[in-house]
Amino acid sequence: MRITVLTVADCPNAGPALERVTAALDGRAARVEVIEVTDEAEAARRGMYGSPTVLIDGTDPFAPPGVVPSLSCRLYRNADGTVSGAPSEAALRQALAGATRSGQDCAGSDC
Repeated sequence: MRITVLTVADCPNAGPALERVTAALDGRAARVEVIEVTDEAEAARRGMYGSPTVLIDGTDPFAPPGVVPSLSCRLYRNADGTVSGAPSEAALRQALAGATRSGQDCAGSDC
């Protein structure tokens, strides 16, 4: 499994997003990387819908329909209706479980 956190310089939510990804993995093997995106063209090419964007195997499981790529700040709606600057650990666990069920889980040295 490959997890990418796309962020802009000095995004205050990049650290919490990475911490929540690590907690949600709960010891599962994954290749995790943080990429700083510097312009709109790169945001479009990488599928960044605001900072931070979390991609699981290249897909943003939290992207609302019709959203366009951007370098803007991003907010995530939690199950209880509150908003946060990073996806919740529970939402990440659910997204990771979906990726695992789809057969995209890490296999040996492919991480």
